[in-house]
Amino acid sequence: MGELLFAELKRTWIQFIRYPAEVIGGIVIITSVFYGLFASAQYMAGPAMGLGDRLDAIVVGYVLWTLVLYIVNDIANNLQLEAQSGTLEQVFLSPFGAPRVFLARAVASLALRLTLIVGILLIIMGITGSRLSFPLVLLLPLATLLLAGYGLAFFMGACALIFKRVQQVLGVFQFALLFLIAAPTEEWSGVGEWLGYLLPMLPSTALLRDLMARDLGLNGSGLAVAIANGLVYFAIGIGVFRWAEQEAKRRGNLGGY
Repeated sequence: MGELLFAELKRTWIQFIRYPAEVIGGIVIITSVFYGLFASAQYMAGPAMGLGDRLDAIVVGYVLWTLVLYIVNDIANNLQLEAQSGTLEQVFLSPFGAPRVFLARAVASLALRLTLIVGILLIIMGITGSRLSFPLVLLLPLATLLLAGYGLAFFMGACALIFKRVQQVLGVFQFALLFLIAAPTEEWSGVGEWLGYLLPMLPSTALLRDLMARDLGLNGSGLAVAIANGLVYFAIGIGVFRWAEQEAKRRGNLGGY
């Protein structure tokens, strides 16, 4: 597995240095979209607008949404590119197995994605004047967020295996993710509170907002819920992906496009 991960890290780095304009363009677009929304809100509200710590929570939610989009789209887009180039069957014939290959690719690209996300976050903080905290313990809820995110990524990869083209589904899914991650679920009560525990990544984003935007300590029970949430959705994603792999092989359309 170490050899596979090293090879994927090398592959990701080669792609990055060969196509830097795409990466830089992504940073500019993501930052410009947030600035446009922020400037529009300021214009409509007038000079008296005061968001307080809500601005910090909005910044955290937007940046986490951007990170999750990278993660969720990664495996499905890789599958479609492999199908277009005619190399998808070679990936599934690998001795490592397709889930391990795509997981190694996702982990290899994660280091680059996190670097880009940190750069975007610093730019947005400079534009808006937001002041976020970065305690070391935020790595724990971030890890649970990544677990659930990769679970969704494998689920979308399963859809790409079965249905081949899922661009429209991914587009709609982006808005659903925006609602899930940006909504202040930690303030919900009653049925909404239970939904916040059950829906993917919501416990993790709530903890990250508390740590980074509100300077609160790490909630032990909340972390336990976030860990359970991440593990469950990761297991579901892997399970669905393995079923889709077997189904695609049974139908004989694994290499079709």
